[in-house]
Amino acid sequence: MKILLADDEAPARERLSSLLTEIGGNEIVGAAANGREALELADRLRPDVVLLDIRMPGIDGLEAATHLAGYEQPPAVIFTTAYGDYALNAFEAHAVDYLLKPIRRQRLEEALDKARRLNRDRLDAVRQALPPGKAARTHICARARGQMMLIPVDEIACFRADHKYVTVFHLHGEVLIEESLKDLDEEFAGRFLRIHRNTLIAISFLTGLIKTPDGAYVVGLRGIEERPEVSRRHLFALKELLKRYG
Repeated sequence: MKILLADDEAPARERLSSLLTEIGGNEIVGAAANGREALELADRLRPDVVLLDIRMPGIDGLEAATHLAGYEQPPAVIFTTAYGDYALNAFEAHAVDYLLKPIRRQRLEEALDKARRLNRDRLDAVRQALPPGKAARTHICARARGQMMLIPVDEIACFRADHKYVTVFHLHGEVLIEESLKDLDEEFAGRFLRIHRNTLIAISFLTGLIKTPDGAYVVGLRGIEERPEVSRRHLFALKELLKRYG
């Protein structure tokens, strides 16, 4: 199998590499020091298995696994973790394998033997079992002209749904993703506000409410030209929000 390693600590990567060499029969195709590097390498190298540390700076292992699960042919993910027993039970119950540090050869062999492709439902169940604050992603993964893009959520002003796609309006342009607006609304509750059945806006990007000559309302958003329409159903909540934030 082709294996990608992802851990922010060089000694941990070296330990895994050494164990895999001892086990034999596998090819280490790359090593990443954080979640972003892991996604970029996985997109290019198409590994069969990713050995993924959970606690990494920036995009952590759980978020990286979320993006990997969205691939057309996702790799199997084996978490490496120092989390306590309260979380390990969740991993085991939902068949997402884990290796508890310090990692031993026999345990690694067992994990590789039962490695299976990670499915999003299993990952979501694991993420929900973890402490608050770990669920929402820090980046949105998209593809443009065949290339993977990781868009920081902090740079996204608006999500707008159109049939099976959602357009992401961000500070550097716009891109299509295949995600549900409902799921995005739930994931980023408190940071994004629904102003229309097909539109979410980032509260931090909101600059004001504008009434058009025909009596409709649109919102101004910092950094982008798009002026999303506000439906009558959501107008009151938006006005109340603007009052609250001055």
